[in-house]
Amino acid sequence: MEIQLWWLLALPLFFGLGWMAARIDLKHLLSESRALPQSYFRGLNFLMNEQPDKAIEAFVDVIKVEPQTIELHFALGSLFRKRGEVTRAIRMHQSLLEREDLDQERKLYTLHEIAQDYLKAGLLDRAEESFVKLEGTSYAESALKFLLEIYEQEKDWLKAVDTAKQLAKLSGQSYQKEIANFYCELASHEMMNSKIDEARIHLEDALSVHRRCVRSNVLLGELEANQGRFADAIEAWQRIESQSPDHLSLVSGKMLEAFGELDRFEEGLHLLKGYLSSYPSVELLNVVFDAELKSNGVESAYHLVRDELRKHPTLIGLDRLLEAQLMEAPMERRKDLELVKNLVHQHAQNLAQYRCESCGFNAKQFYWHCPACGGWETFPPKQSEEREK
Repeated sequence: MEIQLWWLLALPLFFGLGWMAARIDLKHLLSESRALPQSYFRGLNFLMNEQPDKAIEAFVDVIKVEPQTIELHFALGSLFRKRGEVTRAIRMHQSLLEREDLDQERKLYTLHEIAQDYLKAGLLDRAEESFVKLEGTSYAESALKFLLEIYEQEKDWLKAVDTAKQLAKLSGQSYQKEIANFYCELASHEMMNSKIDEARIHLEDALSVHRRCVRSNVLLGELEANQGRFADAIEAWQRIESQSPDHLSLVSGKMLEAFGELDRFEEGLHLLKGYLSSYPSVELLNVVFDAELKSNGVESAYHLVRDELRKHPTLIGLDRLLEAQLMEAPMERRKDLELVKNLVHQHAQNLAQYRCESCGFNAKQFYWHCPACGGWETFPPKQSEEREK
């Protein structure tokens, strides 16, 4: 390729321009470096030497000398909150809010930060007040999420419903599962206070928001049973099959009791056997085994659990099989069987747990609301016998 003459003429010019730009940038950098306090460089040095506590104190000294370092205020305030030093975080952000030279966007950001400080400190009223002020701003969606968290903590379910509806409209995401559970929480509260009509309205609201809300039919069945309307209770619980058949195990014991109250125990047992065949679970097996043992004797219960164990091997199934064998075993074999059964039973009880699909939290009892991550309906209704890896 031939070199054009004008390239040779342009090269010195480009070199000269680059040299001048570098000199200007270097002078600007040196000027800025001289303007920074020594505390800033000490802080950087501490960070490089993995001494974060000393670095933070050095940067605090920078702020005292150079109050215009707004970004450093923000960084330190957030760091203090993450470290649990919420009082220092609040003071840092409060000093920014009091500044008259702060532009509107930074004021909103500071308000969003101090609201999180209040929330971390447990000052829910002040946090709520601050987040509410962000309505209609660029931080509105984030503020609504934090408000929802506050109302859940305070168990203010009506505000939680309203906030979740606003959040769904603003974000375009569905919050029907959460809203339905908020209505169920309201219904549970009214049931505890014997306000049956109010509870029924909340349960209807839950189903209108989320037709697959299993919890609403669980509670509706309990409401009807408490009123002595056992046929209506059974009907409500049977509707769970069309919503989520795996959740039938949660109401199987109560359903069988309702059938018993109507002198239809055998009919109820037959229904649960059908559920066990179609939707097997250790919880359902326990209920059906006890009912079969009570109604038809040891041999029938033994055959039932043996057949189920062949199809779906579980430690709890084995535990119930050993229990049936122990009842009919001769005296000379009982000690050996008791030893084996006790070992299996203990191991099965240790392993059988409900596990949150969102955060992996394990629990012996079933939760609609995960105590660890706060997710709604994140627990499958079946216990797992798998050891956590």
